[in-house]
Amino acid sequence: MSVPSDSTARDEKKPRLLGINHIALEVDDLDAALDFYGRLFTFSLRGRHEGMAFIDLGDLFIALAERRSQPPDTQRHFGLVVDDRKAIRQKLKALGVELLPGAGLDFLDPWGNRVQIVQYSEIQFTKAPQVLKGMRLERLEKSATALKELAAKGMAAEESLEHGYHSE
Repeated sequence: MSVPSDSTARDEKKPRLLGINHIALEVDDLDAALDFYGRLFTFSLRGRHEGMAFIDLGDLFIALAERRSQPPDTQRHFGLVVDDRKAIRQKLKALGVELLPGAGLDFLDPWGNRVQIVQYSEIQFTKAPQVLKGMRLERLEKSATALKELAAKGMAAEESLEHGYHSE
């Protein structure tokens, strides 16, 4: 499949991608998965019913589905955003979870799902202020580099612009 040229894309009215609502992961044992992820992260359970559990991430969620049906992932992965990447690295080591080679912080969970951990302050991903407040994370900040990247796209919060970060 080819990606349409810019002129084709402009001429055709299509829905716009806005974000991700949730990620669904297959696991063999729901209770073991909740225990594993609970040893790594602080989270709330959004809900649970037979064969499914939902880990709350504020305005999105992770759906855990029982009964893994495919082999472990090698390249396909998802990235989780955390407030303290160093602490997760320490937790993974303490639990004996093998980190995958590379510059990032990647690992396979016990069911073969490849997970990449990224630091909130260092990336463009931004939670709306009301979502951060609801998650009791109002004090999370962005690095100068992340703010500049957001400003370049016209997506920086007003307070970022007041600190001299603006799009050119």
